[in-house]
Amino acid sequence: MGMTNQELLTIFERTTDQMFALEEFKKLLASGRQLRIKYGVDVTAPYLHTGHAVNLWMMRQMQDMGHKVIFLIGDFTTRIGDPTGRDLLRPVLAVEDITRNAEAFIEQARMVLRFDDPNLLEIRRNSEWYNLMPAEELLRLLAMITHARLISRDMFRARIQQERDIYLHEMLYPVLQGHDSVVLQSDLTIIGSDQLFNEMLGRFYQERSGQAPQVIITTKITPGIDGKAKQSKSLDNYIGLGHSPREKFGRTMKLPDELIATYLEVYTTVALDEIASISIADDPMRAKLFLACEIVKRYHSVEVAEQEQAWFLETFSQRTVPRDIPEIQLAAGQLSAFEVVKHFFGTAKSNSEIRRLFEQGAIEHNGCKIVQSAELVEVCHGDEWRVGRRAWFRVLTR
Repeated sequence: MGMTNQELLTIFERTTDQMFALEEFKKLLASGRQLRIKYGVDVTAPYLHTGHAVNLWMMRQMQDMGHKVIFLIGDFTTRIGDPTGRDLLRPVLAVEDITRNAEAFIEQARMVLRFDDPNLLEIRRNSEWYNLMPAEELLRLLAMITHARLISRDMFRARIQQERDIYLHEMLYPVLQGHDSVVLQSDLTIIGSDQLFNEMLGRFYQERSGQAPQVIITTKITPGIDGKAKQSKSLDNYIGLGHSPREKFGRTMKLPDELIATYLEVYTTVALDEIASISIADDPMRAKLFLACEIVKRYHSVEVAEQEQAWFLETFSQRTVPRDIPEIQLAAGQLSAFEVVKHFFGTAKSNSEIRRLFEQGAIEHNGCKIVQSAELVEVCHGDEWRVGRRAWFRVLTR
């Protein structure tokens, strides 16, 4: 038996911050027709984290009830860049980068959304209509909105107060995102609060076009795993959907104790009464291990979560070197410690990032810490290197 509308609303309460508007949503659900859920992404950075996935899981629940997600790739609007939270003009991406990023987005979204049924998911690109839009049509859209309304957006007001420039194409971004809702005939969109202004314009343009306005749900935002700003790739304080199960587990274990209950509520399906019964203050490590298992289980499986917990406990509680660490091949002889670690990371980390690891005391060679990246070491078969808390590698000489 499928989920009832009331059960869905109860589940949504758990991760919803604001809803515009609840009664409209109830009427849509009661209508019995398939709803169209707009999921728009600009593909400036090809990564999704558990914060983004809150919205995806809510959409997945809608899909499981027979509703359709319209996965809108903003390949046209990505060339403009939404100025959300930015003081500077966003650089323009090449078409090839946009295409590659879009493919990465889809691959990560597959971890949550159903792509197996075309009746439940449709992929669109807003270049389909904006590449063909005549100037007359764009002017018609602009004529519906005032300058005063556009600059009421919080980030525009902040730029004005700081006497920073606002470029005209940036001001057009909310108009284009709003018009997307008209083209897609969106019934519902589930977003982060930073997109509320743009999606409210979507409601406005839908009403002006004779459509019923979309319902907008904004979701809860938590601090990142550093306990400070929200999850962000640039701050490296996130748990990424593209991270391996081991990385997901390890990053979760970095979380401050005071956020364990919040993460259990927002990022897992553990019952709220069970969360309330967990004595976090008495045994925060046990609670955090439980959280890490639940997060890994949600994206991978129970078996994988159990394996990662066993690996973590063996490695960190018993201070042992993991059995299955990666191996690199080097010629025997002397090399600088920097050259050895650089060989391990390849292009994954820049030279400055690697040097910073040495300065932070994060590099160990056979159990001995190395802080000078230029220090010469004798490369021997079986040498074990540790980088930070969770990365090891073994050297094999050839």
